Amino acid sequence: MSFIYSVSKKCCEKLYEIFCCKEVCCECCQEERKKLRKSDIQHSFRESSTRLDSTSSCAESHKSFRERIESDSTSRTDSVSSASQISCDYKKGTTTPIIDMKPIEFWTANKENVQPRPGRRRLPSETEITVENFQRDLYDDVINEPCLTDEEKLAKFQLGQIHIGLQYDVVNRFLVVKIIEAKDLPLPFILDDTKQDLAHSNPYCKVSLLPDQKNSQQTSVQRKTQNPTWNEYFMFEIPFGEVQMRTLEILIKDFDKFSRHCIIGQVYLPLGGMNLIKGGHMWKPVLPSTKERMDLGEILLSLNYLPSAGRLNVDIIKAKQLIQTDMIGGSDPIVKITLVHFEKPIKTKKTSCKKNTIDPIFNESVSFNVTQQQLENTTVVITVWDHNSKTKDDFVGRISLGKYGTGPHEYTHWKRMLNSQRSPVAQWHSLRTRIECDQVSPASIAVQ
Repeated sequence: MSFIYSVSKKCCEKLYEIFCCKEVCCECCQEERKKLRKSDIQHSFRESSTRLDSTSSCAESHKSFRERIESDSTSRTDSVSSASQISCDYKKGTTTPIIDMKPIEFWTANKENVQPRPGRRRLPSETEITVENFQRDLYDDVINEPCLTDEEKLAKFQLGQIHIGLQYDVVNRFLVVKIIEAKDLPLPFILDDTKQDLAHSNPYCKVSLLPDQKNSQQTSVQRKTQNPTWNEYFMFEIPFGEVQMRTLEILIKDFDKFSRHCIIGQVYLPLGGMNLIKGGHMWKPVLPSTKERMDLGEILLSLNYLPSAGRLNVDIIKAKQLIQTDMIGGSDPIVKITLVHFEKPIKTKKTSCKKNTIDPIFNESVSFNVTQQQLENTTVVITVWDHNSKTKDDFVGRISLGKYGTGPHEYTHWKRMLNSQRSPVAQWHSLRTRIECDQVSPASIAVQ
C-alpha cells in the first residue's frame, strides 16, 4: 500500500508541475494574476481538482501498474484539453482591453520636410547660347591689362598732362577742385582733321564727380594754346563719407565755333585712397576718351494740357551745361518753341535771352490752342539757340515731343502728359544735334 501511495503522490506532483503556473489554473497564480476575475479562477480549479481526485481513487482500487500508467496518460490528455478550455473560457469572459505597447511616433502624422526642396535650375538652351547674346560691356573690366605708371601712360598715349589740386573743407562740407594748368596737349589735326584751325586748340575742362554727371562744371576757354592756364576753383557740396566713394572726372575739350567740340582726353581719379583733408597738388596724364556721344546740355520742361479750354501749356523751366558757343565768356541762350501739326509748322514762340551763362533759368510759359482731335497729330519742337546781336544765332540743341518725337524719353513725357491732363508733368531732356533730330523726326525737318 505504501508503494501505491507513493506512486500516486508522485503522479500528483508531476501533474502539478505540468499544469501549475502555465495558465490561470490554481491558487498559486492568484498573487501574480490579481486582475483575473474570482469566478474564472474558481471554475478552473474546480475542474482540475475533479480530475486529480479521480486519478487518486483509481490508484486505491489496486489496479495494475500498466493500467495506472495508461490512466495517467489519459488523465494527462484530458487535463491538457481542460487547461486549453480554461484559457479559452478566460479569454471569452474577460473584459480587460488589449493594449498595444508598440511605441507611438508622435511626429509621423504631421510629417513634413523641414528643409525646402531645392528647385531645379533652368539651364539655357542651345539657341540662347550665342555670341550675339553676350554683353561685352560686362566683361571689359575682367580683362587684366598691365598696370602702367603715370610716366608710362604719358609716353604711350602722348596726350599731355594736367595739373590739379584737391582739398576737402570739413567745416563747410564741400570738396574744392582746382584746375591749374595743362601742358603738351596734342594739335587739333591729330584728333579731328575737319576743324578749320588745325594748328591751335581752344581747350577747356568739364569737371564731374562720378557717378553724378548732371552737376558738372566747366572752366573758361583758353584761346589758341596747347599749354593752357586756368587757375579756377570748383566746389562740390558733398559729405566726407560719400566723397570717398566718388571718382573725379575731368574731360578736356577743344572748342570750335563752327563744328562740334572735340574731346582731347580725360582723367579719372578715384578719391577713395586719398588724404583729401590734408589736400595737395598733382600732375596726371591725359588718357584717350571713351565717350562717343557729344554732350550738348540738358533742359527741364513741363507739359500741361487743358481739354476743356483746348490749350497746351509748355513751361521752359531751366537748362544746364549747355555747350559753349562763344569763346569769350558764356553763351546767351534763348529757347524757341514751335507747334507742328503733321509736318507743317503752325506757330513759333520764344523765351527771353539769358546773358553770359551756360546754366540759364527761364521759368517762362507759352501756350498754344490745340483741340483734342489735333493733339493726336501734334508735335512740339524745342530748340535752344545762342543769341547773337550782330550775327545769326548759333544752334545749340533740339528735341521733339509728340507725334514725331526724337526718342523714348520724349515719347514717355508726352504720354505722361496725356494720362495726367490738367496736371503739369516735368522732365529733364538731353539736347540732340540737328542731324540726329532730322533722322528720326519729320517735324524737325520742317522747322528751320
